[in-house]
Amino acid sequence: MKMNSTATLFSLGLLILSGVFGSDTREVKSVSVTEGDSVTLNNDVKVQRDDLMLWIFGPQNTRIAEIKEQVTDMFNSNVKFGYKLQVDSQTGSLTITNIRTEHSGLYKLSIFSKRGTAYRNFSVIVYARLYVPVITRDSSQCSSSERPTNQNCSLLCSVVNVRDVTLSWYKGNSLLSSISVSDLSISLSLPLEVEYQEKNTYSCVINNPIRNQTTHLDITQLCHTCAEWFLVNKVLAACVSAVALVVALVSVMYFLCRKRRRAAQKRNGFEPTVETVQTEDEEVQYAETAFSRQNDKKKVRFFFNETPSISMSKTQRLDKMIRKR
Repeated sequence: MKMNSTATLFSLGLLILSGVFGSDTREVKSVSVTEGDSVTLNNDVKVQRDDLMLWIFGPQNTRIAEIKEQVTDMFNSNVKFGYKLQVDSQTGSLTITNIRTEHSGLYKLSIFSKRGTAYRNFSVIVYARLYVPVITRDSSQCSSSERPTNQNCSLLCSVVNVRDVTLSWYKGNSLLSSISVSDLSISLSLPLEVEYQEKNTYSCVINNPIRNQTTHLDITQLCHTCAEWFLVNKVLAACVSAVALVVALVSVMYFLCRKRRRAAQKRNGFEPTVETVQTEDEEVQYAETAFSRQNDKKKVRFFFNETPSISMSKTQRLDKMIRKR
């Protein structure tokens, strides 16, 4: 429900007189949250029913919500925040649901009452959601036909679509190497070399100030010698070839059997032949059918006539054909 213009002008005047639109050196509370989560900016000041509360956001001091006598005016904040804002009309606390990185910034709450003016400032930092890092082996070291002299296994830990994160390799609890980015990075990778028969535990960790994700390395699963790598590839290639050959043989056998079955049905089965006789009134068709039983063929003729108007000579011919059965 919207406030009247008088109340709005009054609140703006109070803000100007109080210096809210100017430099504000009051204490700022830092709030960190992961993208997609919800966060509530709590007002710890006790308010009365007739107090005026105003929320503003960003460097342009954009008004996003106003509460007077427990009636809320959201202005045009729903356009920017996509109906993600919720205001408690009794306490003045502001909740942002399904928050996004573009909602990071400074949120200011001003409370005007007969007792004086109070301020609450919140610096909200929204971090992108972290994905589990993926560890892969660099197979290029075994791509050459020459026997490699390096007895180490080359690994790569990678993550995608990250910002303000650090990617690190750990050996047990000891940090081996790390790389950090502040801007949005499509892909971030960090290499590592280990010995094939090594028994130490390794892990790749990605973290930001509020969260981390870890992937543990299984050396026996990823690190095989080049000879083993070539053997595995040969076995896989042989299996694929065998499956393809079996499929081809089954297809050929299926079509041959189908062709032979059709040929047998053609020799021993039902083969209709049609003979046409033109009568004085209408055309009459004779369907001749052949059946084979122990190499003794017997012809049977069926007579189909839609109109009984046939000349005497044609009737005799039909009787003769029927007697042949």
